Amino acid sequence: MKKRVVVTGLGAVTPIGIGKDTFWQGLIAGKSGITRITRFDPSEYSTQIAGEVKDFDPLLYIDKKEAKRMDRVVQFAIAATKMAFEDSDIDLDQEDRSRIGTLIGTGIGGMETLHDQFKILFEKGPGRISPFFVPMMIANMATGQTSITFGLQGPSSCVVTACATGTNAIGDAFKILQRGDADVMVAGGTEAAISPAAIAGFSAMKAMSTRNDEPEKASRPFDQDRDGFVLGEGSGVLILETLEHAQARGAKIYAEIAGYGFNADAYHITAPAPEGTQAAKCMELAIKDAGLQPSDIDYINAHGTSTPLNDKNESLAIKALFGEHAVKKLAVSSIKSMTGHLLGAAGGIECIATVITVANNLIPPTINLEHPDPELDLDYVPNKAREQVVNVALSNSFGFGGHNATILVKKYQA
Repeated sequence: MKKRVVVTGLGAVTPIGIGKDTFWQGLIAGKSGITRITRFDPSEYSTQIAGEVKDFDPLLYIDKKEAKRMDRVVQFAIAATKMAFEDSDIDLDQEDRSRIGTLIGTGIGGMETLHDQFKILFEKGPGRISPFFVPMMIANMATGQTSITFGLQGPSSCVVTACATGTNAIGDAFKILQRGDADVMVAGGTEAAISPAAIAGFSAMKAMSTRNDEPEKASRPFDQDRDGFVLGEGSGVLILETLEHAQARGAKIYAEIAGYGFNADAYHITAPAPEGTQAAKCMELAIKDAGLQPSDIDYINAHGTSTPLNDKNESLAIKALFGEHAVKKLAVSSIKSMTGHLLGAAGGIECIATVITVANNLIPPTINLEHPDPELDLDYVPNKAREQVVNVALSNSFGFGGHNATILVKKYQA
């Protein structure tokens, strides 16, 4: 028999705040975290804006010596994990650490380290490369360093599925718990890709917004005037437990993870499949996994990137699966309007937002939805948060390479 899985801890490092409470308050207030890039001089780039994490001090979470040997992407993950463990009130010294696993994904990995070390290689030669270059840069170190830092000896892995990464990591961790291979899983995503190379690469693709004069209005999912996504950074980590483990230690429970679906468009390296057919199937898989029906869904935390193709195709997918329910009863919103697109970390912070939505019956808005696209006619919760009973919600993530992933979150009932 499959075990039930619940959420007991949340840790967030985001462009609109550090810590789950600050993050959530920013979402409900409709706060934008998009500003002009400060991590390097962006004046030569067509896109000069991003969702940077402000005022992040790794030494609040990590020993100074260790922090110097970690890329920012790993620092974010450890900080988010530390906050999530504190929120969960787990006493690790009383736990069997071989039953606690780690699954934190990243879409790109140590991009800053890669950029800095290549610069040293080209300017100063191979003898000046850091011995920590490789272990700082490789994608699995978010999971590896987190498991080392907290002494977690259970199932350990890393997902890399572009923008679907965080959601795949949480879904895979959910399945590990469901089949009884661990009691607790640390799961989520992390990303720190606001670097010259990444900005140049995405700019060359013409994938990002160039609304440089109004950064806070640049990310505008489902709006007629959307002109591309805005890159963000940060980490979202959840503590997932089997229900029996959580109950045995008297844990507070935010919500239940009850379904997971993932599949592939098998269509194009960057563009979503026309009509969103496989995205619709992915949502259907998550709903079926939970033993529910499409009509049971109250809210969808959309992938909602603010690109012309994604927003159109995701909306078509929702309408194809949910039919009249989509038009009449289903609320849909995109927090990327506030945070920007955190790539591999997007699914992490968006699952956290979905969990809190279900727990609080309060839906974060899609800000900057000023000129609705006439082709997109769903309820996108424009501009202001909404009080509404949310018993069951989905969180969608779709990534380059055609990766689709959906998590189903529902209210916890004993």
